[in-house]
Formats: sequence, C-alpha cells, structure tokens
Amino acid sequence: MILYNVTVNVEDAIHDNWIKWMKEEHIPDVMKTGMFSENKILKLLSKLPEEEGTTYAVQYFCQSLEDLEKYQQEFAPKLQQDHLKKFGNKVIAFRTILEVV
Repeated sequence: MILYNVTVNVEDAIHDNWIKWMKEEHIPDVMKTGMFSENKILKLLSKLPEEEGTTYAVQYFCQSLEDLEKYQQEFAPKLQQDHLKKFGNKVIAFRTILEVV
C-alpha cells in the first residue's frame, strides 16, 4: 500500500475556511478520482515557538504506485490549481510518497 502525504501549513487568518473547504470539497473531489481507498487529516501538535499557522498532514492511501502516478498525471494538476486559486500563498504544501511496510 502507498501513502501519498501532503504536509500543509495554513495561515491562521484562513484556517477555518481552509479546513472546511478541505473536508467538504477538496478531499471528496480527490476521493472521487477512484485512485485512493482511504484518507486522513492529522494536525501537527508539536511546533516550534517561531512557527506560524497550523500544520496538517493530509494522507491518501492507494494500492499501487501506478494508481498514484495516474492520479498525479490525470487529476492532481487541476485539483492543485483549484487549491492555489482559492488560498494562494496563504498555504504552503509539500508532498511525500511512502510505502506501508
């Protein structure tokens, strides 16, 4: 099983709107692609005093690297563009791919 992890830092000013949009729109849209079997949103509890905003790990589980590659090629560009249009530079994200062992 493959874990596609998106770590996201969200500015406090838009936090409530972001989390609502993620739960009600973005994550359901990602799941509708059929490439993932499960998802989770985790909130980072440990943070350094100088860190601003709130950090989340948004996790999507799929069966294979092929499924993830299909998602990244066919679906991710539009979904990521929608996110960028809605929140701009108030959200910073990076992605990692892990294998469940």
